[in-house]
Amino acid sequence: MLLSSRCRWLAAPGRWVVRARVERFVEPAVLLVLASGPCHGYDLKDRMVTLVGEESVDVANLYRLLRQLELEGIVQSRWDTAGTGPARRVYRLTSAGRRLLDQWAQQIRHLEATIRGFRQAYDAIPTTTRRARS
Repeated sequence: MLLSSRCRWLAAPGRWVVRARVERFVEPAVLLVLASGPCHGYDLKDRMVTLVGEESVDVANLYRLLRQLELEGIVQSRWDTAGTGPARRVYRLTSAGRRLLDQWAQQIRHLEATIRGFRQAYDAIPTTTRRARS
């Protein structure tokens, strides 16, 4: 297995290896939002705030991520020229993107269990001992 600083890599055609890392949480949040239906970039940004927080969603980085995900076949986009105003690019999740989202969810569950174990071990330390070490 190739070790990488990236949170995911393509191990074989259609098979991703995912390592959940908090600093890379924007990607699974994008996939999760798109799983509920297509949307344009700014709508996507607004809907992600509840998942990752306002400070984690930089529009320029979001569009770079969307371009990369599209190059990898994880999302697809099209121009929406309906309505008033300028055309907007609308993104949707592909079937490969849905599989990747499933892997993210599995890894996040594993990470959550690890964090829960850490919290339980920490909480088991007597309060007086915790304060003495601070």
